[in-house]
Amino acid sequence: MTQMSMEAIRRFSADIRIEMVKAIGEAGFGHIGGSASIADILAVLYGGVMKIDPANPGWEERDYLVLSKGHCAPALYAALALKGYFPKAWLKTVNQNGTRLPSHADCRKVPGVDISTGSLGQGMSSAVGIALGNRYLGHDSYTYCIVGDGECNEGQIWEGAQAARSFGLDHFFVFVDWNKKQLDGRLEEVLEPLDLEEKFRAFGFDAQTVPGFDTEAIYNAIEKAKGVSGVPHAIVLDTIKGIGIDFAEREEFNHYLTFGPEQAASAAAEIERRYENGTYPGGDLKW
Repeated sequence: MTQMSMEAIRRFSADIRIEMVKAIGEAGFGHIGGSASIADILAVLYGGVMKIDPANPGWEERDYLVLSKGHCAPALYAALALKGYFPKAWLKTVNQNGTRLPSHADCRKVPGVDISTGSLGQGMSSAVGIALGNRYLGHDSYTYCIVGDGECNEGQIWEGAQAARSFGLDHFFVFVDWNKKQLDGRLEEVLEPLDLEEKFRAFGFDAQTVPGFDTEAIYNAIEKAKGVSGVPHAIVLDTIKGIGIDFAEREEFNHYLTFGPEQAASAAAEIERRYENGTYPGGDLKW
């Protein structure tokens, strides 16, 4: 990709964060931490990688995304709205009564959501099934699955990984949002994850770890992985929970926060400031 298109993807990730924080602010509550840390992978997938058609969400030859950590749907909704799957005005109703955008990803209500998710661990199995089914149908499409690092406590993640390798699903990618925290605390306080990249490699995956806030690094990792045939791919996204949302970054327990439109508007302005001065999304964060 050209530098210009890379910059456009970076801008896209900023817009995802802006729309996502404003949407949650309208509701007054939501899963801000994990939604923020997947904005960059969503920007890469929907901005430069996935074969999609927003005018025809059910296109059979499309690439699929399974957001296994379905509670972070506000970020996915923002990406889909920005791509034109549905009106941006819907985002003002996220998490609210009567909305078409519930707190967990729902394929029955949201154009562009390929499968309903939220029961942690199960999205991995669903994604493996989609990838296998598309191969049987002869579709040259990829299936991408985003899981949480805390979600990797679930045995079903590793059952899915074993199946993906056994079937040789080289058109299957799993991204681990390694933001170091889960619902009840830091990973090592709940269940020591050990080395996630090495664990996926032990299950027969082609595996890499990249800075999860660096859109160009993510894109390059995907391109590199596509050159490896015969095995599924895992990319561990080394990032920070709440990254890019200033007040969420400062909170130790930021899985789920309450805040309103004023605080959301302030956070959106800070995203713009960081973007303009070249420190977006994580200030002076280096990998």
